[in-house]
Amino acid sequence: MTSTTATAHGVARDQLRAFVERIERLEEEKKTIADDIKDVYGEAKGMGFDTKILKMVISLRKKDDQERMEEDLVLDTYLHALGMIENPPEAE
Repeated sequence: MTSTTATAHGVARDQLRAFVERIERLEEEKKTIADDIKDVYGEAKGMGFDTKILKMVISLRKKDDQERMEEDLVLDTYLHALGMIENPPEAE
């Protein structure tokens, strides 16, 4: 192996190591944030809030109005087909 090839492999190895270390740091940060979120849900539960519903609210807030309306329409259609509601609302 020539010294240029060895240098190229060394650079690639250093880049690979840097990527792996960055990913490892980010994974650790992600774990810390997930633990923090879990703690906040625990606090909310301790104050009497329903965490299952709280998670649903957070999920809904991430969606735009059109996306929520479309999902609601499909959900109502399925519920109607299963006899769980009388009449699904009309699409607008």
